[in-house]
Amino acid sequence: MSHAMHTSSVPVFRQMLGGLDAILAKAEKHMVARSIEPAALTQARLFPDMFPLAKQVQIACDFARGVSARLAGVEVPKMEEGEPTFDGLHALIARTIGFIDGLSSASFDDAAVREIVTRPGTPKERHFSGQSYLLSYGLPQFFFHVTTAYAILRHNGLEIGKRDYMGEY
Repeated sequence: MSHAMHTSSVPVFRQMLGGLDAILAKAEKHMVARSIEPAALTQARLFPDMFPLAKQVQIACDFARGVSARLAGVEVPKMEEGEPTFDGLHALIARTIGFIDGLSSASFDDAAVREIVTRPGTPKERHFSGQSYLLSYGLPQFFFHVTTAYAILRHNGLEIGKRDYMGEY
């Protein structure tokens, strides 16, 4: 039970990012088969005031890294987002998975009670216990962006379903 916070975060992020990566690979095949320009998908949105697909993937990766790092008590790594291309998104997902896989489960020992402060020094500053941060903030934010990326691709004709979304488990 001492590594419950690790078990509730890193494997979940890894599974869902793996599924997202596989969906992006399917999207590339879909583009080629239908002669669709890559930017038509990477810049696709569900609604004009929402972020496009590439940004949804980038934010999902940011949450996977940031939540995992904060819970493990290590510095949140800065990663260059690069070009919003499919190759760039695959590379970002791979770097994110590499980072979270490099965190030892022991570094999460006191994560449930560790104080997590988001947006420090701003009017939006929030204080959480690690458990509350993961369950009430981090995971919901992560799933929102993964789900929105899935929905954008599905809306644009990609034949994917729940198994694709879930990834390998």
